[in-house]
Amino acid sequence: MVAVAAQVEGAYVGMAASSFTSVSLEPALVSLSVAKSSATWPVLRRAPRLGVSVLAAHHDEVCRQLAGQATKRFAGLSLVSTEDGAVFLADAVATFECSIFREVSAGDHMLALLRLHALGDRGGASPLIFHRSSFSRIAG
Repeated sequence: MVAVAAQVEGAYVGMAASSFTSVSLEPALVSLSVAKSSATWPVLRRAPRLGVSVLAAHHDEVCRQLAGQATKRFAGLSLVSTEDGAVFLADAVATFECSIFREVSAGDHMLALLRLHALGDRGGASPLIFHRSSFSRIAG
């Protein structure tokens, strides 16, 4: 699970996404899938840079919050912002600073191809997994 967030016109905008994957090394691209019905994506896509935070195993409640009411998504969360407006969770497993490379229509979703500009690794933490409609952790 990842959080995708940015500052748009001075406000934090973001959402949780379950479909995040690597695509290409040259150019460095990742992708995420967004429902066409999303009210958040049309706002997020206006940001020059997006922050993608890989959620940690303990972030199940954070993930629910980010999927909930837009005005309360960032309440109480510790965030880090870049000069270009990318927003990250301070305690994410890993972070990716991205910009939109291309969007592709895919049925009732949009496949957003994102160009990587910077990476961050918090080292060793386990990511949050969403499988069979529930949150899981990697057994260690």
